[in-house]
Amino acid sequence: MLAISGLSAMIGGIQGLLTEPTSLILPLGLPWLPMHFRVDGLSAFFLLVIGTLLLPVAIYSQGYLKGEKRLGALAVFLPLFVLGMLGVVIADDAFTFMLFWEMMSVSSYFLVTFEHERLENRKAGFIYLLMAHLAGLLILGGFAVLYAASGSFEFSVMRAAHLFPFWATAAFLLVAFGFGTKAGVVPMHGWLPDAHPVAPSNVSALMSGIMLKVAVFGFLRVVWDLIGPGDFQWWWGALVLTAGSASAVSGVLFALQQHDLKRLLAYHSIENIGIILIGLGLGMLLAHFGHPLLAALGLIAGLYHTINHALFKGLLFMGAGAVLHVTGTRDMETMGGLIHRMPATALFFLVACVSISALPPFNGFVSEWLTFQTALMAPQLGGALLTAIVPFSAAMLALAGALAAACFVKVFGVVFLGHARSEHVAGAHEVDGWMKLGMAIPALLCLLLGLLPVMFIPLMDAIPASLLHVSLGAHLYEHGWLWLTPVDATHASYSAPVALAGMLGVGGLVYWWLHPKGCRIRRGALWSCGNPHIHARMQYNATAFSQPLRRIFAGVLRPEEHIHVERPAHKLLTRRVRYTVHVGDPAVRHLYQPLARLTLGLAKRVRHEHQRGIHAYLAWTFATILFLLVAFA
Repeated sequence: MLAISGLSAMIGGIQGLLTEPTSLILPLGLPWLPMHFRVDGLSAFFLLVIGTLLLPVAIYSQGYLKGEKRLGALAVFLPLFVLGMLGVVIADDAFTFMLFWEMMSVSSYFLVTFEHERLENRKAGFIYLLMAHLAGLLILGGFAVLYAASGSFEFSVMRAAHLFPFWATAAFLLVAFGFGTKAGVVPMHGWLPDAHPVAPSNVSALMSGIMLKVAVFGFLRVVWDLIGPGDFQWWWGALVLTAGSASAVSGVLFALQQHDLKRLLAYHSIENIGIILIGLGLGMLLAHFGHPLLAALGLIAGLYHTINHALFKGLLFMGAGAVLHVTGTRDMETMGGLIHRMPATALFFLVACVSISALPPFNGFVSEWLTFQTALMAPQLGGALLTAIVPFSAAMLALAGALAAACFVKVFGVVFLGHARSEHVAGAHEVDGWMKLGMAIPALLCLLLGLLPVMFIPLMDAIPASLLHVSLGAHLYEHGWLWLTPVDATHASYSAPVALAGMLGVGGLVYWWLHPKGCRIRRGALWSCGNPHIHARMQYNATAFSQPLRRIFAGVLRPEEHIHVERPAHKLLTRRVRYTVHVGDPAVRHLYQPLARLTLGLAKRVRHEHQRGIHAYLAWTFATILFLLVAFA
């Protein structure tokens, strides 16, 4: 049924991108407010994003959940989770939006705590539920501001209402922090590295690949559509651009220091949300300063990375789930050599690694290249701050891309190459056909979206046409289907098929030069500085691989390193040296923990109020009503 839902969402999304917006009113919901639904270009695109990953994850789940005895919770809450995400993107009034938003948030809490007997899962679930409801309150506050200006919960009325700059800014800040918390934007990301790893891997793929994008959709729907580009302030775009740059760099920096495979992938979701926000922030700045065509390019770049990230991050979590399913561990320090035991999984995982590292000819390169083009073609904007912030964000994007490539060299090398570092990994085997088929579909789509962006990006032209009233489609294929030309072909163009042909040609020449006809490959025994006893502990592990970058960025990461030396009798004789390192998240250490201590302290001070009678409760209620009347009358 989930596979059918995914396929239906894909078909509906493509149809919605090619046709005019359609609306539907159901006599449900509140007595005076029926439920409004609408499929326009923006919602159709996100329907396509949801369906494109939901279909392969549903197929993958057939094999992943085989033998699982506790399917009752998944059978209830996984369909509710998917229904909530689908309902959010087609909702056309605030009540319907929040109803499906809470359905998505609450059902995903039960998926995070699926293995609730583990303390780690219960703690992650509590933090996730707390942050999800905080995000919901902020979003509800944003809708309250729009309702006060329009007098209606319907999006069509909100869209036409006039907002004073103060209230437009208030609505922007409320929804930006609300949707930013749900998307895992730095510094509101503290829940994400804990929640995504402990959920079942098929759920992790949906949460990282789709749920975070639903938060991006909410930001676009409220800020770009309901408030509108005409009300953008210059600092809105600068704030989004700064948050995106910080998320991109810090996400990949902390991912590099992880040895838990799924936790590493969770931090990379923060990085890629940052990349999406860089494109959207550039678009907001350019829209404010009167460059709608370049603003449309930034918007398209962010949206294209949205679907790209859904595909390769979903594939990475499915690959990690396959490894966990076979080996029973997420610890990369115990892995190695899995390419010989799981060759198909290794191939699909490699495709995802290359895609997320933004290397041609796969899809990640196209969206990041479009983001770079937006920044490089942006004219000099007003003020010295904006003159500096745009190239700085482009530099942060380049740094994040380089660090992401280094991180996934580490991941693939430590997990799949070399020798097995433990016995249970040495006995691993390939997963079944359902799981391989589920991974093969997004792997193929990663290649197709990288090779043929000119065939897909024009489908998205309805979005800038409705939000910015400009069309980008004709500029993208000015030189035919082979070349992608953003805005102006004289500035830049890219052809993935030509790049692939060039790489294959150079690779073939190098292979022919190194392996001339008639010469056999000489093979010899492994050699390690004269030591004949080769074993797995001689290999680089995950901690050792990231050590140089940990030294370089020590001022940001603040690693806690401990060396314990065991000596038998004499101080010059050493039996064993044990090295441990821990890199804590500064947002948790400097933001969440102080807030938690403050909240608990305040709760202790007022806890005696809970012991009073009904008169005290009525007095507090009366005082609250008076305050609200004075403040908002």
